[in-house]
Amino acid sequence: MATAQMVLSTVGAAFGTSKAGIGIAGLGQFKPELIMKSLIPVVMSGIIAVYGLVVSVMIASSLSPNGYTLFSGFVHLAAGLACGFTGLAAGYAIGHVGDSCVRAYVQESKIFVGMVLILIFAEVLGLYGLIVALIMNTRVSGPQSC
Repeated sequence: MATAQMVLSTVGAAFGTSKAGIGIAGLGQFKPELIMKSLIPVVMSGIIAVYGLVVSVMIASSLSPNGYTLFSGFVHLAAGLACGFTGLAAGYAIGHVGDSCVRAYVQESKIFVGMVLILIFAEVLGLYGLIVALIMNTRVSGPQSC
């Protein structure tokens, strides 16, 4: 449960970091002074991995050998997959947008604000998964009714 979630969100973050890093390396050849401002996609990809870490620690801390019901197992699995797949999707989106926008930023500096806005919307995908996982995890620890 926690493993699948952590792996999926980390793969998304790794892809986003690598894809945006390729664009930043290309930018650095022409305008090295813009490298620091162009690190935003890499930072945002790292945040996706942090979302996965938070949810996996929450799931792992609520595991116990006694009294762990089938319902709890399925809820933890669903919470992990929700956060993991949204982290994967957000990482891919951040990677592609970061690469393209960083390359465009070399040509036109006005693209920077648009790049940040698009990256924020891509990051929100991972945040939605985190919120859903948090809500589902409170369902396991809260009162259960049939």
